[in-house]
Amino acid sequence: MFPETHELSKIISDTIKALFKRRLVDRVLRLWIEMAREQGFPRRDQIEPSMLGVDCANCLVIAVQSPVELSYFVAVGENLSFAHSPNESLAGVLLSYLPQVLSECRCLMIEGRASLRDIGILYRSALYPLSDDGIAIDHVLGVANYRPLRENKDLITPLIRTKWL
Repeated sequence: MFPETHELSKIISDTIKALFKRRLVDRVLRLWIEMAREQGFPRRDQIEPSMLGVDCANCLVIAVQSPVELSYFVAVGENLSFAHSPNESLAGVLLSYLPQVLSECRCLMIEGRASLRDIGILYRSALYPLSDDGIAIDHVLGVANYRPLRENKDLITPLIRTKWL
């Protein structure tokens, strides 16, 4: 009845699908959802580095301990590694959100503006719970990527936005 509307709807739908495939956090979320089917959370061994492909360089795995302050990195991709301290990397940013993920038992996306090694950046990251028994979170998969702010944009104050996935 409305061919123009139907065609426009298809274009919008295709555009959204393309954008969903472009974002690192969305690609890993799709994999996480696929592995989590019919069992609370996926197991750590279900998400192999080979499944992540080139995205593996932007991933990390946190072993959850009690108390949460004793949690530590099991693996850190080369794009997230840190030379001096976790506070100078996006890995450290992700670690700081671990208590929220554990208390809510949900995936969390974090977007923000920050300073990394004295460079202003925009970043997007996410944390995905993992569990050997499907219930108790024993590891968390993290992903993050960033880009430098344009030269004409000064980093005035950090800006952080979170969203439950």
